[in-house]
Amino acid sequence: MTSPLPVQQFMGAIGRQCSVVNLDPANDHTNYPCALDIRDLVTLEEIMADDKLGPNGGILYALEELENNMEWLENGLKELGEDYVLFDCPGQVELYTHHNSLRNIFYRLQKLGYRLVVVHLSDCFCLTQPSLYISNVLLSLRAMLQMDLPHINVLTKIDKISSYDPLPFNLDYYTEVQDLRYLMPSLDAESPALKKGKFTKLNEAVANMVEQFGLVSFEVLAVENKKSMMHLLRVIDRASGYVFGGAEGTNDTVWQVAMRNESSLPDALDIQERWIDNKEEYDEMERKEEEEQKKLRAEQARAAEEAGLGDGSVPGVALQFTSGSGIRVTLSLVAAFTKCKF
Repeated sequence: MTSPLPVQQFMGAIGRQCSVVNLDPANDHTNYPCALDIRDLVTLEEIMADDKLGPNGGILYALEELENNMEWLENGLKELGEDYVLFDCPGQVELYTHHNSLRNIFYRLQKLGYRLVVVHLSDCFCLTQPSLYISNVLLSLRAMLQMDLPHINVLTKIDKISSYDPLPFNLDYYTEVQDLRYLMPSLDAESPALKKGKFTKLNEAVANMVEQFGLVSFEVLAVENKKSMMHLLRVIDRASGYVFGGAEGTNDTVWQVAMRNESSLPDALDIQERWIDNKEEYDEMERKEEEEQKKLRAEQARAAEEAGLGDGSVPGVALQFTSGSGIRVTLSLVAAFTKCKF
């Protein structure tokens, strides 16, 4: 299970007021400041003890309990004002494939004026085996259909992909979910015992179904890489229609403004080069860029002090942002980190 703490810290670094809501009743050790916690309403331990349910059934029951007590969630969210909200969700696959409570909760929030974006996180390890990748694509597709919200699938820990066995195709093949039939030989080689007519036909049918829907694609993320984080944030902002509010922009550096307003996004070839072909070279280049940014920030601070600007602003740079938009945006973080489920 991942933590939203890096995202929350990154939001703070760019001046975006952000709050995290924990919707996982089993998460009793949050490592981030939690503005609202479902465990204040119901805990997994109580459900398992009182209703004799297992962990998975207990989590489903807890979300049903939350659905029946929406006033608690609505009142808690009102106290967050116009904050950008991250919902840290459980990782049980049932919640995003056929159980309706979480979807109903988000529908209710939509009616209150929240613009919701589902961010579905999957470990990039799934790319190392064709069966895992196809399973992940199917789960992503099912979650997109079930949740029925703007949906972004993300392959996390992409900075680790170069340490695994070489992939048979470039990263763009996997991120764009290109013709899965090209994976059939690799899939047969992975499980020779299943290399029979009926399984081949089943695999081909799955590939055709995914292609006919044409919905699934993936972004990539290295959570410790600023450019990767900013790129994903821009993708999320576009999906939600986010407009900069009055709380953002007050602490921006030149780098932050440039990164946020950058018009170009990395294409598939850049991803392949960045994270596999020339990863070490890019790491070194970005390290040097970061050092230059630190020097620039130090020079700006000195210039501000010499000019007598107590607020640390930079002379000659005027920033304008749209304020009072009245738009509230939330992210639903759907985690997928085991091999065959999320």
